[in-house]
Formats: sequence, structure tokens, C-alpha cells
Amino acid sequence: MEYEHLVSVVIPTKNSEKSIARCLRSIRNQTYPNIETIIVDDYSRDNTVRIAEKLGARVVRARAIRSRARNIGAKEARGDFILSIDSDMELSRDVVEKCVEAALNGAEAVIIPEVSDGGGFWARCKRFERSLFLGEEMFEGPRFFRKSVFWRIGGYDPELEAGEDWDITHRARMHGVRTKRINSHIRHMEADFTLLKTLRREYRYAKTFYDYASKHPLLVKRQSIHFWKVLARKRRTLARNLIYTLGVAVMKLFEAAAHILGFLTGKPADYKVASKPGAIPKLAQTKRERGKR
Repeated sequence: MEYEHLVSVVIPTKNSEKSIARCLRSIRNQTYPNIETIIVDDYSRDNTVRIAEKLGARVVRARAIRSRARNIGAKEARGDFILSIDSDMELSRDVVEKCVEAALNGAEAVIIPEVSDGGGFWARCKRFERSLFLGEEMFEGPRFFRKSVFWRIGGYDPELEAGEDWDITHRARMHGVRTKRINSHIRHMEADFTLLKTLRREYRYAKTFYDYASKHPLLVKRQSIHFWKVLARKRRTLARNLIYTLGVAVMKLFEAAAHILGFLTGKPADYKVASKPGAIPKLAQTKRERGKR
């Protein structure tokens, strides 16, 4: 394995002191050594920046939603490849090596399977739910890109606060980007996962889901239909894990209520209308970001 290609790992953060150290250590422990880590921090009020700098990350401060923060980090990147992750994620030791290997064998983008990790009943329900959709093309998307390809398809759409990963996946497909999937994984660290926490998160995302839905109405419909098809196809797995199936059902019921409330209380007029499907997004501030300054 050649290590000459630099990989730039980009991580948006905001008040992420509980998880950032574990995330960064998983990067430092990679079997592929030629990595730089770029933190794009939204002016955290806790020890996120101090921890990140202590563990060798380069920190950029910016008032930016997650999708725009990823683009800011990508512009700062010196590597040939860009890996975008979140601060509550932990990489298996060979993730970067397998991504680079796939890229050197022709991939322009790489899908890394994601699993959940956390204690407590609701965390186990979330882990079970996520396991049902592993390998489902409609719900998985690449996080690792050749930098030239990342910019060729426009990076992440800075107008999207929800669904930005599905959006870039859709554009990659429309542009014919060669994508492979590795068998190593990213682990979501959800040690303090609670039903209330996920409801708050889903409510927050739903308030901005209008932009994604208006850009990809047919894709949203297809994803909704495919969600139920997957559950129907895996009905035996659901039956064998009845207690977690019931837990997921309760969780999805409450999430649906949070989605409806968030969507209704969002203000579509306050946002710029999202780009047309397949369009390369402009790297501009959203109105919400300008309002924060």
C-alpha cells in the first residue's frame, strides 16, 4: 500500500467536547498514516477547540451550517482525497486505508457503512433500525471523494441543513461518478442517546427539510416508498427482534410527529429556494447564516 496520497478529514463541530476526542483518536489510529484533520468549528463555547488542537487537528472558525462547514473544510484541504465525517463518529482502524485502496483502483467516491454504538434501550433500537438499512443504495451515500470530483459536482449544497448527504449522493450519480463501497465501517457514538434527544434533533432537521424536499420531490417520494419496502422485505428480522421492532415503531411515531411539527413551524420564505435537481450548488451563505452575524 502506497501512502503518498494525503487524505484530508473534514469535521464540522459545535460544542462537541463530549465526542471529539474519541473521534480524533480514531483518526490518529488509522493504519493509513498520511492524514490531515481539519476542524470547522462554529464558535463552540466549550472545550472543543482546545481538545482538537491538543490532538493535532487544524481548526478553522466559521459561522456555518454543517453543509457549508464541510465545503469550507474542503477548500482548506491540501489532500488528494476528502473524507467528511461528524464529530460523533469513530472510524474503524482501516477505513481510510480501504478508501484510498478503492480510489487507487478506480473509485471516485467511496461509501462507508455506518453503524450505531450506544447503551440503553433506545440506543439499541436505533442500532437495530440502522442495521436494517445497511447496504440499501437509496439510503447510503459516499463520504470519501477525490477532491477534484468533489468540486466537479459542486461539493455540498450550502443551502441545505437537512438531507445534504443524500443531495450530494444524488448529484454524484447524475454526474456518473464511479462509486464503490468498502466493508469497513464508521461507528456513530450515541452513548447518551435518548428518545427526547432524537425528537429534538428530528424537529430541528424538519424545520429546514423544506429546502431538500423542494429540490428533490421525486427522490423524497422514492425514499419514503423504499423505506416501507425494506421493512416489508425484512419482516422476518423484525419478527425475530420484536421488542426492538416495537421500540423502533414507537420511535418512528414520535419522530413523525416531530417532523410534522418542525415542517409546519419552519419558515420556507426565510430560505433561498434550493437549486434544481442535479444543479451544482453555489458556495454562498444562506439567509439564516447571514442573520447570525
